[in-house]
Amino acid sequence: MTTATAALDSTHPYTLRGIMQMLGLSRHAVQGLVDMGFVRPERSPGPGRPWRFSFRDVVLLRTAQELRAARIPTRQLLRALRRLHKALPHAVPAGALRIQAVGDRVAVRWGGTQWDAESGQLLMDFSAAAAPAAASVLALDGRSRRRPPSAAPEPLSSAADDAAALYAQAEALEEPDPAAAERLYWRVVRLAPRHADAYANLAFLLCEAGRFAEALAVCAQGAACCPVAPLIQYNRAVALEALGRVDDAIAGYQASLALDASLADAHQNLALLYERRGDKQRAIRHFNAFRRLAPHA
Repeated sequence: MTTATAALDSTHPYTLRGIMQMLGLSRHAVQGLVDMGFVRPERSPGPGRPWRFSFRDVVLLRTAQELRAARIPTRQLLRALRRLHKALPHAVPAGALRIQAVGDRVAVRWGGTQWDAESGQLLMDFSAAAAPAAASVLALDGRSRRRPPSAAPEPLSSAADDAAALYAQAEALEEPDPAAAERLYWRVVRLAPRHADAYANLAFLLCEAGRFAEALAVCAQGAACCPVAPLIQYNRAVALEALGRVDDAIAGYQASLALDASLADAHQNLALLYERRGDKQRAIRHFNAFRRLAPHA
């Protein structure tokens, strides 16, 4: 094996045949996305110079597959992906994107911005606008996680100061007023130091705001009080990854999976980290676990 071939194997480990088998895509579908430049495989130096794909390519191809599964018409899908490709710098990692099919539209979130992929028009938060049954969602970022919201909370009485009521109000305020939600979560953990969900949601808010060092401190406090809370471990790993502490992030994701092996996002993030390291076997194992757990994610 030549040095060039070995280098390509580490960065672009997937063959066209492997992609077709893994994702269930036809050669024609892959060819179309390559032709439009949405994915950029490298040519192998071997006979016939076959394509080799990176893990980023796999994620983007799977995005197209999931949008197609959401019954987005092919012409509209390709038009949206073409505009998306032009709008994003090539250096943006696949893990930084969230792409959703909401009704008959393709919506994209990158950083704090959300827009319609076809028209380019900025959008309000589409995650709150569509019922889960109506949207096929592919989460491509290493975002933090929160406990799913509980049923609609009752208004908080001025006299009520118990942890459960404060937690319900904090959940309701996360979208309209995250700063107020943060203050309430702090009150919850002071009143109920073993309230694992409050620590997880507080860490989620801090990660979303880019305050990763503070999120780490919250997770450390939460883990000390709630040692078997998988979302606390997961959010800790997200913060560590954002701070560039890859070894610690890998250990954190593994710790979250040891507590709850069904955390699909932990498998996905581990796959991305292992792929970055060139550990193809572990990357594929966790990517396959993610696909099993979130077939329509």
